Amino acid sequence: MGMVSDKLIVLTNDDGVDSPGIEAAASVLSDLGQVIVAAPSCQQSGAGRSMKSVFGNVDNNIQEVNKNIDGVSWSFYAIDGSPAQAVQKGLLVVSDRLPDLVVSGINFGENLGADLTISGTVGAAWEAASFGVTAIAVSLETDLSNHTAHSSDIDFTAAMYFTKFFAEKLLYMDSINDVDLLNINIPSDANVDTNWSITRQSRQQYFVATNLDNPKLVQYKKSDNCHNSEPESDIYSIVNNRIVSVTPISIDATSRVSLKDLENKIHQQ
Repeated sequence: MGMVSDKLIVLTNDDGVDSPGIEAAASVLSDLGQVIVAAPSCQQSGAGRSMKSVFGNVDNNIQEVNKNIDGVSWSFYAIDGSPAQAVQKGLLVVSDRLPDLVVSGINFGENLGADLTISGTVGAAWEAASFGVTAIAVSLETDLSNHTAHSSDIDFTAAMYFTKFFAEKLLYMDSINDVDLLNINIPSDANVDTNWSITRQSRQQYFVATNLDNPKLVQYKKSDNCHNSEPESDIYSIVNNRIVSVTPISIDATSRVSLKDLENKIHQQ
């Protein structure tokens, strides 16, 4: 993996250690420094920032998995746990120091709007940010059928380009107050020349549940209201503008209101 700098990157992916998306990301991030890959041993989509069996039923075993990517040998670390737990193990056990950057992705399927807290991709990046480590979550728009049954026919070219582009920017950019991670979403028809824009997180749901009358068959689909999302939002950028959405996320979820004004309003009720 010829290292070109002393930068250290931890790479994870909620789709699991065998996802083609994590291999695609590893191949381009290796140009930026040393890459440690630590990911769940199996599919963990929708896990959010969950901590599976934190009271001891699962010991989060670490297993070394050998991979060959473009003729280069890699050691991936498969973690028996959630994406957030994989990040913890990657930062505190596998690595001998905190990394300069954590990358979560490339995910099969977009992570947008009010669904962010469901996303294992974003949850992993959020966990890294809680340690004070700059993080990005990268997701590629795909057909719903590929979200958990990963096709090897997906073209990751554009997603690889933007993963490397933003990773390199963050590795050498001074930290920005209240920006703890970037949530990056890439349209399925994007290429390396596709425009990108800094966006806001939409308040709308991007995916909505279906078959609610039959709990055994509850699934999800893309909301019919996506085209009506807020201008300059992540959903609007993907659905209407077909550009790469880059949303700065703060792990401070406190509402941006005057706390004193809210306190006074509650007292006055």
